[in-house]
Amino acid sequence: MARQRYSNLDPNAKTKTWKEVRRWQKERKGKVKDLSFRIGQSEHKQLDLLKNNQGEVTITWIGHATFLLQVGGMTIVTDPVWATRMGFSPRLEEPGLSIEEIPPVDVILLSHAHYDHLHVGSLKKLRGTPYVLVPEGLGSKVRKLGFRTVYELPWWGSQTVGQLEFHFVPAQHWTRRTLTDTNTSLWGGWIVKRSTAWEGEQDPPAIYFAGDSGYFAGFREIGARFPDIRYALMPIGAYEPEWFMGMQHVSPEEAVQAFLDVGAKEFIPMHYGAFRLADDTPKEALDRLLADWQRRGLDPSLLRLLKHGETLLASRVTEE
Repeated sequence: MARQRYSNLDPNAKTKTWKEVRRWQKERKGKVKDLSFRIGQSEHKQLDLLKNNQGEVTITWIGHATFLLQVGGMTIVTDPVWATRMGFSPRLEEPGLSIEEIPPVDVILLSHAHYDHLHVGSLKKLRGTPYVLVPEGLGSKVRKLGFRTVYELPWWGSQTVGQLEFHFVPAQHWTRRTLTDTNTSLWGGWIVKRSTAWEGEQDPPAIYFAGDSGYFAGFREIGARFPDIRYALMPIGAYEPEWFMGMQHVSPEEAVQAFLDVGAKEFIPMHYGAFRLADDTPKEALDRLLADWQRRGLDPSLLRLLKHGETLLASRVTEE
């Protein structure tokens, strides 16, 4: 029986061919890159708060696309990857918190099945008995790892856990873990927001975790459907060469445009500084992001550049 294959909203956004992969590999041999720049580790890690938190809304960047979110008394981890290398390349910098320092997890959010977003060893080591929310087509793999409460969602699907809603939204990307399973599961981002059953005194800010994506018109639709997004956790790395990576990864400038498209209030960059997945460097990605932010005249206080392990106390931000 043929397996279902998923595709992007834009029919022209297709997976690159092996011929194009070989062209890129040949091209990158002529590049010399300085990988000495480090984002750095937070000097003020909030381990006690994260362990005992009951009411604060927190966003902690572990590294790459891995965040520890705490909302409504729930602990949420996105794309958990504590791997020490990706393929043949060692990790550029240690995770901001060790996996042993992560409190018991209530919800795991997976954006797609690529190895730098779904690391089996990390999944198995997280403490707790979490709900695992995954893209359509990925549920059977996660259940085989021993997780029992697994929800598969299509684009625009949602699942309520406790007092929170988790909405799976489109992205422009692709996925593969073996030579034969290309695009047999979906890819996307997640919106985390309060449910209609929310009983807190203050509404928590809505958070958009974009996962992995090239630039596409879907960002505007996400913003139209979710007009209350406060924080956008957006990728800025793995974009070079743009002729090859453009379908699947936004450039820093495209990430800023995507942030504006979704109408979020604050931008938290991710997907840079941990692994070398393409030809750009963390310093190049950050420099281009800062330059475009300044060129557009955007408020510098709304660009939140987190260190690895740094915790943003989102519940203490005064709404406009």
